[in-house]
Order: sequence, then structure tokens, then C-alpha cells
Amino acid sequence: MILFGTIVNAAAIILGGVVGTFAKKGIPERFGSLIINALGLFTAILGIMFAIGSKKIEIVVFSLIIGAFIGEAIDIEKRLDNFGKDVQNRLKGLSGNFSQGFVTSSLLFCIGSMAIMGSLQSGLLNDHKILLTKSFMDGIFSLIFASTMGIGVAASAIAVFIYQGSLTLLAASVSGYLSEPVITEMSATGCVLLLGLALSILDIKKIKVGNLLPAIFIPIILMIFIK
Repeated sequence: MILFGTIVNAAAIILGGVVGTFAKKGIPERFGSLIINALGLFTAILGIMFAIGSKKIEIVVFSLIIGAFIGEAIDIEKRLDNFGKDVQNRLKGLSGNFSQGFVTSSLLFCIGSMAIMGSLQSGLLNDHKILLTKSFMDGIFSLIFASTMGIGVAASAIAVFIYQGSLTLLAASVSGYLSEPVITEMSATGCVLLLGLALSILDIKKIKVGNLLPAIFIPIILMIFIK
């Protein structure tokens, strides 16, 4: 099922949000931090596993370089951050913690490279490993957030389902026009970004992964010229 990863992701957010709401006690920071670090390590391994699947490593390298130029010129991360702040400011007048929990969680779970890469991989390859990993991480985050912000965190699953589901279906609709080698290199490039995301999660190196997102689509062009 093409939307399996997104469905599991939404369910994990709902489960974590409900459990956190009823717990009504903050999760000790040392437990939350260690769990997130463990998931960061797993994300790094996942990125390496898929990245080495590349059959033309030069495609991945050039895609990253070109993608970096494009993403930095547009400054995708800054635009996403500004968008998030704008939405939060528009809704901050709504009542109570529900609004805060919904907006904060929706932004965290939707506006990120993992959501985009996972949705693309689900749509193009019917492979849900990235979104399943994201599901574990989002479930933990939602539990921690809901313990202080309430049930609005669980409601963010609706935004996640619509956003990731739309990306997945869009990717699936164009997959028939992309050759298997192109999809392989797109996946490998995306998973290098996944490794960069893991380094940020682990506080090893802050990488503007959002500004590298255009790199995922560059193999579509490069594969025309590099056989």
C-alpha cells in the first residue's frame, strides 16, 4: 500500500500524543535525549545503507554540489523557518494549549527533509523505511510534547497525513516516467541528506539539509548526459 508509511507515521503521532496527554507529567530530559540520540544513530545507518546503493556515485556527488548551489541561493531553510513562524504568529491568538500543540507539532513533523525524502521514497519505490523511522521519532516527540501541550499534538497527525500523503501520491504519479537507474540515484542522493540529518540530530555537525533538498531531483537531469 503506497500510503503505508504515512498512515503509520500519523498513527504513531496520535498514539504518542494521547499517551503523553494522559501522562500529564514531563518526560525526564535524560531519557528523551538518549532515545532521540539512539534514533539519530539508526537514521545514520539507514542513510549509509541506501546511499551505497548508488551505481553512479558521480551522479550523487554532482547532484549534491548543484543542489547546494540552488538551495543556498533560494535559502530554503530560512524560507521554511519564516513560514513556520508566520503560521505560528497567525494562530497564536487561538485559545489554549491546543493551538500551540497543534501548530508546533505540525511544523516539526511536516517541515523537514525527512518528511520530504520519506514521502518521495514511498511514492517512487514503494519503500517505507524512512517514513517508518520517522514514525518512531515523531512518536517519541509527540509523547514528550503532549505531556506539556496536551491533545493538540495528537491532532497534528491530520496535517502530517495530508502533507506526506500528497507528496507520496504525487511521486507515485510520476514514477512511471522515471527509469529505474534514475530512481536509484535519486534515492541514494536523498539518503546522503538523511545522513546529514542524522549528524544534526546527534549534535555532531549542524548541516542545512533543507538547502540540499534540490539535490534529490538533479539526477533526473544528469542521467540524460551521463550514461
